[in-house]
Amino acid sequence: MSSVTTAMADSMIMLRRNLKHTVRSPLVLFNAILFPIVLMLMFVKVLGGGFDVGVPYIDYATPGMLVMAVSYGLGSTATAVNDDMTKGIINRFKTMDISRGAVLTGHVIVTTVRCLFAIGAIIGVAFAMGFDPSASALDWVGVFGLVVLLCFGASWLTVGMGLAAKSVESAGLGTVPLIMLPFLSSAIVPADTMGAGVKQFAQYQPFTPIIETLRGLLADDVSHGKAVAAVAWCVGLALVGYVWSVSTFKKRA
Repeated sequence: MSSVTTAMADSMIMLRRNLKHTVRSPLVLFNAILFPIVLMLMFVKVLGGGFDVGVPYIDYATPGMLVMAVSYGLGSTATAVNDDMTKGIINRFKTMDISRGAVLTGHVIVTTVRCLFAIGAIIGVAFAMGFDPSASALDWVGVFGLVVLLCFGASWLTVGMGLAAKSVESAGLGTVPLIMLPFLSSAIVPADTMGAGVKQFAQYQPFTPIIETLRGLLADDVSHGKAVAAVAWCVGLALVGYVWSVSTFKKRA
C-alpha cells in the first residue's frame, strides 16, 4: 500500500473518530447548526424590517448567514485539536502505525462536513422563510464550490490556532475574531451604510468579497472581480492555515 493510500485510510479513521465526538456533544451540534439558524430567525424576523437593502431582506441576509454558519462551527475544532495535543493523545498515536498528518486532516474534514450540514440547514430554513434566489444550476455549483473552499480554508486556519494555543480555553478564545468578522462585513447590512472606519474595514476584510460573491451567484449577477478576490482569500486562508498547522505540529508533536 502506498504512503498516499495509507494516509488517506488513516484520515478516514480519524474522521470517524471526530464524527463520533461531534455526535456525542450537544453543544458542538448547537453551535455548528442550531445557533446559526437562531441568528437567522432573529435578524430576518425581528430586525430585518428595519433594514432597507433594496431587496427582500431574506434574500439579502441568506449569503451572510451561510458564512456565519461556517464561522460559528470553528470554535469546537480549535478546542478539539488543542485537547488532543494537551492530553497526550497525539503522542499515543505516534506509537501506532498512523500517519501523523491524518490527525490534522481528520479534524479539517470533519469541520468541513459539519459546516456543510449547517449550510444545508440554513438554506432549508431560508426557503421556508421565503428565500427566492435567481441562481441557475451553474450558479448553485459555484455557491457549493465557494462554500466548500471557505470551509476548507477556515478549517486549516482553525487547526493552526488550536495547535498554537497553550490551553483549551485559549484555543476557543482564539477563534472569536473569526466568529465576529462576519458581523463587521456586508452580511447584515451593506458596507456603504456603515460609519467611517468601520465601512473601510468591512469593505476590505476577507469575508465581505466571499459574501458578496455568494450573494451575486444566488442572484445570478456575480461580479468576476469579487469572485476572484473571494477565491483568493479562501486559498490564502487554506495555505496560511496549512503551513501554520504543519509547522506547529512538528514542533509540539
